Amino acid sequence: MFIDFIFDPVCPWCFIGKRRLNQACALRPGTVPEIRWRHFMLNPEMPDEGMDRTAYLIKKFGSEARVRRFYGSLNEAGRSVEAGFDFERIRLTPNTMNAHRLIHYAAGSGKAEEMLDALFHGYFINVMDIGNIGVLTDIGKSIGFSARALADYLNGLEGVEDVLEDNAKVHRLGVNSVPSFAFNGHMLIAGAQEPKVLARLLDAAKAEEEAA
Repeated sequence: MFIDFIFDPVCPWCFIGKRRLNQACALRPGTVPEIRWRHFMLNPEMPDEGMDRTAYLIKKFGSEARVRRFYGSLNEAGRSVEAGFDFERIRLTPNTMNAHRLIHYAAGSGKAEEMLDALFHGYFINVMDIGNIGVLTDIGKSIGFSARALADYLNGLEGVEDVLEDNAKVHRLGVNSVPSFAFNGHMLIAGAQEPKVLARLLDAAKAEEEAA
């Protein structure tokens, strides 16, 4: 059985959703799914340099009051998975194409999950600009990749088409928000679901596989 975890590394609910997926898997220690990390461009029109985060969120939610409510619910959910968000210090919403490319690069060495975790932690905890190639190179280096190889890769165009193709595929699957989870390629559920909900879907996917 397999699970497609569909994400954008700039999405705080994806950070929470990934940790809840880990918790769900811990609730079913006898079930070891293959997890596939699938790219979703949350802001495909974002300028290369990114944009002011407050302006971005007001544009998205309509008012500062709604942004405060958004942060309130996120902080509460974050505490439930020990994700200590530092939203007060985050000043930029970056373009995430290169961050997605970095995860695609890491997948070639079996380190996609480790890279995604490093990007979540870098952006939401350490307030790093994950749209910046130098920052991304440092993050990749921190988990064992060659800084020179990463810089060469990120300064080129390799991986761009792969990310865009994957983004198109998950849209065709019916995904229009992240995080989303697809169990065995078709049991699709959106949102940072509670671990017990995801564990029940693990059960369903396992039963389907055993019946095949």
